[in-house]
Amino acid sequence: MNSICITEAAAPAGAGCLPLAGIEPFSSCDWPGRLVATVFVAGCPWRCGYCHNATLQARSAGVLDWPAARAVLAQRVGFLDGVVFSGGEATLAPQLADWMQDARQLGLAIGLHTAGIYPQRLAALKGLVDWIGLDIKAAPGGVDAVTGVPGSEARMWQALDIALDMVADGGAALECRTTLDPRLMTADSLHQLAASLQAKGVTHAALQQGRDAKGQPLFDAAQWPGQAVLDDWQRRFCQFGWRHA
Repeated sequence: MNSICITEAAAPAGAGCLPLAGIEPFSSCDWPGRLVATVFVAGCPWRCGYCHNATLQARSAGVLDWPAARAVLAQRVGFLDGVVFSGGEATLAPQLADWMQDARQLGLAIGLHTAGIYPQRLAALKGLVDWIGLDIKAAPGGVDAVTGVPGSEARMWQALDIALDMVADGGAALECRTTLDPRLMTADSLHQLAASLQAKGVTHAALQQGRDAKGQPLFDAAQWPGQAVLDDWQRRFCQFGWRHA
């Protein structure tokens, strides 16, 4: 993560140090089709084995306050299409709605990366978010094994229902993304997941090649999950993306 990090000492007097870990000033991959800045929120209670931002799992990774982050964004107004709040888990921050409103006042569209860990906090962002990238961890029955936390599955599916309601109300676009880990998934479970998402009304989906703690791909994409899985996902969704590590 080539981000701008400003230490607590650099925060304006009285601003306080909020749980931000840094900013990627320009990204073309965090919001498909948009050039954005990405703000990283520190902290995540889940422990997915393929996490590519594992250094942000602890709240202590927060070194940047919002006024400093906003100043970085303000310098890029006119060059960016928007800002994506990512993590960690962005909805962990109780100030998230305020940050989004502030960024929108700068003229930036608002994107969100979330794993759906806090469904009601996601619901509270209705009307503030233009695009949601929701991590769908696995097929029904397999989510807790990915996150390492019992009860994760119910939260994730509830968050999906909330996100779909936000789409139906015309306030947000949604992409469901699944990171692939052959240690916990099979081709059959991926077919099942595609069918489950389609049945719920998902129209935009993506599969992403998982990486290990050293950043190496977890599998040979030429061998797994196989063309039959990719064709199935391509057939079921209006827009489908396959993303290599």
